[in-house]
Amino acid sequence: MIDIPVYNQDGKEVDRMQVDENQLGGRVRPALLKQALVMYLANRRQGNAVTKSRGMVAGSTAKLYRQKGTGRARMGASRTVVRRGGGVAFAKLPRDFSQRMPKKQRQLARNSAILAKLRSEDALVVDQLSFDAPKTSLFAGILKNLNVDRSCLVATEAYDVNVYKSLRNIPKIESLDVSQLNAGDILRRKKLLFTRAALEKILNPAPAQEQVD
Repeated sequence: MIDIPVYNQDGKEVDRMQVDENQLGGRVRPALLKQALVMYLANRRQGNAVTKSRGMVAGSTAKLYRQKGTGRARMGASRTVVRRGGGVAFAKLPRDFSQRMPKKQRQLARNSAILAKLRSEDALVVDQLSFDAPKTSLFAGILKNLNVDRSCLVATEAYDVNVYKSLRNIPKIESLDVSQLNAGDILRRKKLLFTRAALEKILNPAPAQEQVD
C-alpha cells in the first residue's frame, strides 16, 4: 500500500489516501512504458515531408549533348540528381508513422506510469480544483502552494473549461481528464497532479457495459 497525502488548494494536508499497488498493475513495467512512449512520439510525427524525384521534375529526358567529342564531362538528362534544378536521389514521400497498441496494454502502461510517479513521490493529490471563472494567477498560486516548480500534468475527473483556461498560459503545465490520460503525457512531465475524484476514478473504474443485441 502507498500512503498519499491529500492537500487543499492552500497546500495544507487535509486527508490521506491508501493506494493498493495491485490496482495499478502491482509493479512498474519498463519495457511496456518504453513501447508506449515510442508509440506516443511516433503518433506525433506528421510524416508529410515531400521532395521531387527525377521522375517528378519537369524537363526533357533527352541527353544534353553527345557522349564524346565535346571535350566536356559526360552528361545525361537535365533532370539528373547531380544538376541544379534536378530531382532528389531518394525523394521523401508522405508517410504514416503511427503505431498502435491494444487497449489493455495502453491502460497497463498508463497505470505503470502512474505507479512510477507515486513511488518516486512525483504525484500529488489535491482535494478539488474549482474555479468560478478562469484565473491564471489563482492557479499559479495553487501550484506554488503545492511546491510544483517544474513541468506538471494536471489530471481531472472530467473536462473543466475553467481549469483548462486557468493553466493554459502557464509554461510546461497542461491538463487532461482521466479518459484521455496516457503513459506518454505522464512521462514527459516531471510532476503529476490528481484531483481526488480523478485518482479514485482510475483506481475504481466503472465496469464496461455489455452490448445488447
